[in-house]
Amino acid sequence: MDSTFHTVGYDAFAKLDLRVGIIRDVKRHDNADKLYIVQIEVGEQTLQTVTSLVPYYRAEELMDRQVVVLCNLEPVTMRGEISECMLLCAETVDGEESVLLTPERPIASGVRIV
Repeated sequence: MDSTFHTVGYDAFAKLDLRVGIIRDVKRHDNADKLYIVQIEVGEQTLQTVTSLVPYYRAEELMDRQVVVLCNLEPVTMRGEISECMLLCAETVDGEESVLLTPERPIASGVRIV
């Protein structure tokens, strides 16, 4: 395990738009065994992400869950689907476990994480 932390200035960190979101729809990707296509409500907006959480969560477990979302990630196409944000997870080095980051208690969708 790499115990070296790489530092960034506050200005770089402040560019990250981290917000609370609520997962509103989850479906398996037709052409990828480990991918879900997820719709996340972030305030008044809905963002889509393609995420490799199939080995860790059943679709039903993800529905209506509050999550931490990186909203201003540059959109990419993954296996033909647009991914325009990222769900934040804690993941073990060996990839055996991945756990979604969630707020400690319920809070409004779209609230900024600082």
